Amino acid sequence: MVPLKPGSSAPDFALVDQNGKTVRLGDFKGRKLLLYFYPKADTPGCTTQACSVRDSAADLTKAGVAAVGVSPDPPADQKKFDTKYSLAFPLLSDTDHKVAKAYDVWGEKTLDGKKVQGIIRSAFLIDERGKILKTFYNVSPADTVPLALAALKK
Repeated sequence: MVPLKPGSSAPDFALVDQNGKTVRLGDFKGRKLLLYFYPKADTPGCTTQACSVRDSAADLTKAGVAAVGVSPDPPADQKKFDTKYSLAFPLLSDTDHKVAKAYDVWGEKTLDGKKVQGIIRSAFLIDERGKILKTFYNVSPADTVPLALAALKK
């Protein structure tokens, strides 16, 4: 895969969220979307990232941005994560990694000194027409929202 670039079309998706509802890229037509990928629900970095999105909901809404998280976790695990931290935004289940691969965020990484395949934490700011505004590959959990909001001000 080739990393996505600003101006390219965001790969379409239709994934089930933590409540069993199918969420599609097209559901966000007419507003911006912060789509972020995280490795595993309820782990330290992923919790930091998700809580940052939750805590920035007012700023994101003011900027006209919806937020959606995606991980390989099944919907039941996403639901527990949502309930535990009162996240209140869609957490999508990409168990077969198709969407992660389409966004070029599934690949080899080092975990505890070992090479493994998994999600490379990344985020994408998508415009109202489904075009990539900005990419954030290998983003740190705490920087996801600040970087997205800063990109909107440019």
